[in-house]
Amino acid sequence: MDVVERFLKYVAMDTTSDEASETCPSSPCQWALARYLEEEMKEMGLENVHADEHAYVYGFIPGNDASLPAIGLIAHMDTVDAVPGSPIKASVIHYEGGDVVLNEEKGIVMREKDFDSLKADRGHDLVITDGTTLLGADDKAGIAEIMTFCEYVINHPEVKHGKICIGFTPDEEIGRGADLFDVAGFGADFAYTVDGGAANEIEYENFNAASARLLVHGFSIHPGSAKNKMRNAARMAMEFHAMLPANEIPECTEGYEGFYHLCGMRGEEQEAELIYIIRDHDRAKFEQKKERIRKIAAYLNDQYGEGTFELTVKDSYFNMREKVEEKMEVIERAKAALSACGMTPICVPIRGGTDGARLSFMGLICPNLGTGGRNGHGVYEYASVNEMNSMVEVLKKLVLA
Repeated sequence: MDVVERFLKYVAMDTTSDEASETCPSSPCQWALARYLEEEMKEMGLENVHADEHAYVYGFIPGNDASLPAIGLIAHMDTVDAVPGSPIKASVIHYEGGDVVLNEEKGIVMREKDFDSLKADRGHDLVITDGTTLLGADDKAGIAEIMTFCEYVINHPEVKHGKICIGFTPDEEIGRGADLFDVAGFGADFAYTVDGGAANEIEYENFNAASARLLVHGFSIHPGSAKNKMRNAARMAMEFHAMLPANEIPECTEGYEGFYHLCGMRGEEQEAELIYIIRDHDRAKFEQKKERIRKIAAYLNDQYGEGTFELTVKDSYFNMREKVEEKMEVIERAKAALSACGMTPICVPIRGGTDGARLSFMGLICPNLGTGGRNGHGVYEYASVNEMNSMVEVLKKLVLA
C-alpha cells in the first residue's frame, strides 16, 4: 500500500478531539483509528503492538545491528475541532498553478494569491477536500509516512538498523498528547515527531506556553438605579483586557515574537470570564508576560476590591530547545537525511507546540519533522503527494544504516 492510499484511509475516519472532555482519549471516535492502526501494525509484522487503555498505540521493529541507536517515530491521531472533521471528501489533483476550485456548488475556492504554498507546489499532486471540512493531514500525513516506512523496513530485512520504536498519540491538538505517553516502555534513545509542514523543515524550538483564566465578579442591579451600586463584570473584564499590550497579539507578531491571545470570553453584569493563552520563545520574556498579567489583576483588585478579579495561570509546556541543545546530534542526523534526499534543510521556530516539546522534558529528546501538509486547522488544508513520498525516503535515510 502506498503512502497516499494509506493517507486516504486514515483521513476518512473522524478523530476530532474534544477539549471539554476530561477523558483520555477525549473523544470516542479516536478509538476507530487507534484500533485500525493496531491491527495494521500487527499484520505488517511489528512486535509488541498494542493500543493501551487510553488509545496510545505502540509497537516496534527489532534492531538487527546492536551498534545502532533505538530511534522513535511519533505522530498524533486526533484532529482539531476548529472546523468540521467529517465527512471528509478527499480527492487527488495535479496542480500546475492558479486557483483551485474545491467546491463549485458552494463557491469555495483556494486562491493562489492567498496561499504562498501553492506557488511552491506547482507541478505537484495534491490531496484536497471539498472545502467543507479539514483534511486531516495534521497529522494523518505523518502517520501514513511512518507506516509506509515501516512496511519498507519489514519487507527489506537486509537493511541494517537499530530498534525502531513507533508511537501514535491521541489528543495532541488539545495539548494532552504526551500526558500519558509511556516513555520508558517506548524504549527509544531519542525520537522525532513527524507532524509539520514543508518536508525540508526541522523544528526544535517552540513556544513556552501557559493558559490564563480570569473570572470577574460583579454586582448586578437595574441600570435605572445603578449609580454607585452596579459593578459591571463585563465592563471590568474589558478594562482588564485593555491594559494588556495592544500589539502583543497573534495578529501583530511573527517568528520568535510572543503574544497574549484572547481565545474565549463570556460575560454579563454579574460575572464575566476571559480565557487567554500566553506564548513566547524566550523563557525570560515568557515569565515577564505571566508576571504582567498577574500585576494587572492585582492592580484592578486594589481598585475594585480584593477577589473581584480571580486569575489562574497554568503552564502548558516549555521550549524544547532547552533539552534538544544537550543532544544536537539528533538535529544533525535529520539535516543529513534531508540533504541525502536532495533537500535543503531549514530549521524554523514553531509558533505553537508539539508532543515532542513535552516529551523532551519527560526525558525523550524529540524534535519535529515536516510531512508535506499545508494550511492545517482550516478548510483549505491540503497535502503534497510529492512531499509525502519524499518524507518516506527521508525516514529511510534518518533511521536506516
